[in-house]
Parts: sequence; C-alpha cells; structure tokens
Amino acid sequence: MQAKALIAAALFSLLPSASHATNLMYMPFETVLSDAIRAGRLDGSVKFYLIGNGPLGTQRMLQRGVVSDLKTNGFNKSDHDSCEWVLQSNLIALQAQAKRVGANAVTNIVSYYDQHVRKDLNTYECRAGVFVTRVALKGDLVRLP
Repeated sequence: MQAKALIAAALFSLLPSASHATNLMYMPFETVLSDAIRAGRLDGSVKFYLIGNGPLGTQRMLQRGVVSDLKTNGFNKSDHDSCEWVLQSNLIALQAQAKRVGANAVTNIVSYYDQHVRKDLNTYECRAGVFVTRVALKGDLVRLP
C-alpha cells in the first residue's frame, strides 16, 4: 500500500501543478464592489478607486503602497465566482487596514500579481486554477474631506 502511494505521488509530481493559477482573467471591478456593499460584506465607510479613477480634490496620504494578496479555494467553483469571491476578500482586508489608520478611501488601486503592476480603469486581474484562485491588489490609504 505504501508503494502505491509513493508511485501515485511521484506521478502526480510530474504533472503540471494543478494548484498554480492557470486562467488569467480580467474582471469588472465596480460590479464586484457594488455586490460586496449590497451584500453587507463592505460597510461603505471606505471608498475604493482604481488608478485613474480617483476622487478630485485634496487627499491626505496615510499609507502608500498597501498590498492585499489573498487566495481562495477554487475547487468546484467557476473561475468567475471564485475571482469575485477573492476580490471581495481583498476589499474586506483593505477596508480593515484603512480603518486601522483612519483612512476613508483606498486610491490608485492596481493589480499586483507577483509584484507585477497592471493598471486599468475598469478591471482587476485574477488568476484562477483548479484548486486556488488569487487576486493581488496594491493601493494607497488616504483620508478624503
């Protein structure tokens, strides 16, 4: 029995890693943000702005370059659903970080997968795999008037 397990493990290790994200997707940011607020996962006290969509006027920078890089279980979920879920998880984490420092907005949000910046006015980058789905974001915590 132990020999069979070792053989199975050896064969599995020769396959491309199923845990690595294989599907690169660009998903609409505002839709997921609105859904998270509507569902009560975000309380609306912190505003989120992708780079290029920031608010006009004065802002007080509290923390620059804050990163949230979370994963979720992608097993038995559609890529679309798991991408939306992990974005919401990142937004919840950023909201908590913002509140801790007294910020009421996260601005200049970019996708930050493996420390590679991707700027877009409307979408975020999601990597979905068989077992793991991952979204990484980077932004600035600011205080708006």
